[in-house]
Amino acid sequence: MPMTSIVLAVIVGLIVGALIIYMVMNSKANGKVKSAHEQADKLIHEAEQQANEIKKDAQAQSKESMLAAKEEILKQKQLAEEEEKQRNQDIRERENRVSQREASLDRRSNTLDKREEQISSQQSSIDKKHNEVNRILNQTQNELERVAAMTSDEAREKLLNDVKESVTVKSAAIIRDAEQRTKQEADKTARKIVSLAIQRVASDQANDITVTSVHIPSDELKGRIIGREGRNIRTFEQLTGVNLIIDDTPETVVLSSFDPVRREIARVALENLISDGRIHPARIEEMFNKATETVNEQIQEAGDQAAFDANIHDLHPELIKILGRLRYRTSYGQNVLKHSLEVANLAAIMASELGLDEKIAKRAGLLHDIGKAVDHEIEGSHAVIGGDICRRYKENPIVTNAVEAHHNDVEPQSEYAYLVMAADAMSAARPGARRESAENYIKRLEKLEEISNSHDGVERTYAMQAGREIRVMVRPEDISDAQAVVLAHDIAHQIEDEMEYPGQVKVTVIRESRATDYAK
Repeated sequence: MPMTSIVLAVIVGLIVGALIIYMVMNSKANGKVKSAHEQADKLIHEAEQQANEIKKDAQAQSKESMLAAKEEILKQKQLAEEEEKQRNQDIRERENRVSQREASLDRRSNTLDKREEQISSQQSSIDKKHNEVNRILNQTQNELERVAAMTSDEAREKLLNDVKESVTVKSAAIIRDAEQRTKQEADKTARKIVSLAIQRVASDQANDITVTSVHIPSDELKGRIIGREGRNIRTFEQLTGVNLIIDDTPETVVLSSFDPVRREIARVALENLISDGRIHPARIEEMFNKATETVNEQIQEAGDQAAFDANIHDLHPELIKILGRLRYRTSYGQNVLKHSLEVANLAAIMASELGLDEKIAKRAGLLHDIGKAVDHEIEGSHAVIGGDICRRYKENPIVTNAVEAHHNDVEPQSEYAYLVMAADAMSAARPGARRESAENYIKRLEKLEEISNSHDGVERTYAMQAGREIRVMVRPEDISDAQAVVLAHDIAHQIEDEMEYPGQVKVTVIRESRATDYAK
């Protein structure tokens, strides 16, 4: 608010106050009017003096504020002028630098133009020289072709053929030399090589057949087998420990159990009951006892016969009895007892070739799967179970280790363990030995022929001796004698890399030259 307005407001206030006082005093007593006028004049005078003083103070403060504002404006103006001056100076410096760079670029551009002209001139000279060189080379090549009486492509092909023939001959010589050295050292290293090589053919354990089907003359017998309120079938299952399954399959009932001996006893008892026709709990118990005696006798006979066939006469009687139980055990359709006899013979043959003890090898081979006779009763791998059985009946430690190590459940400690591994795998991989092997056998033969036919120069291929030998017929005009040696080596090496097989595969390359003429 301006100072004049403040002063006027103060004056008006004082006048109003004086009037109020005057009126009050006039109402109280007329006698005091004069003194009141005097007092009012005095107050008015004092108020005018105070107002003048206030006005003077306000004017002085206003002048000071205007001076301070002017000083601040001058100061800001000076700062702005200095900043503008500095900015103009920076602009001039930048313009100078830009001018210098433009000059430098102009100089470089002129230099590059000169160099480009020089390079163009040199390139023209080089092109002329290159054309001259090509012309000379063409003349030289034409002259050489004229002298040699063949084109450059023919000369290149001839050179490559000469080099290839030379390399092939040297390769054949190296292969023959390596084969001769290998044969010379075979007697010393045969045991180690065979022991290590035959590990690759070990196979996994197979699952057993767990059901047996029994034929019945008619479906009417199913009701008699079940009996009143199921008492016959319940008695049969309690005695044999085998599940008797009777369903809608015509003229057939099924026996199910993981124990092959129990399943066989149940089969014999059921067939005897069906033949007899009298089916009731007492008769079932009688037939079960007879079947148990019959099967136990068959087990003992089977064990004795297996030991006799293997020419092993000092087996523990309990081992013979357990061995006989394998007659009723199958693996992928292969009878385990027959498989054990085959493994024993294979191991003995290989031991003889390696100069080892045939009897120990045959004994280990015969007992290697003995754990399968009781593996449904004891938890664990059949190999480890078999080792524990052999150890319990004081079997030879070497035989025991071979039995429990033939599936690598424990570390092999002798050559006989590796022999049993190999013999086990060969018996299982023999064509027709197991149900799943027939298809794999055919695939192996096809793969052998496919590998051989993939090589250049091969006319026909024949896989023989259950895939243990392959004969390769080659075209004599494409394959030389030296190349035939290299081809046999290449095929054998490819078979080793791409296939898995028991034993070894013999590769024979046959190169036959025929000359034919006619007498007229």
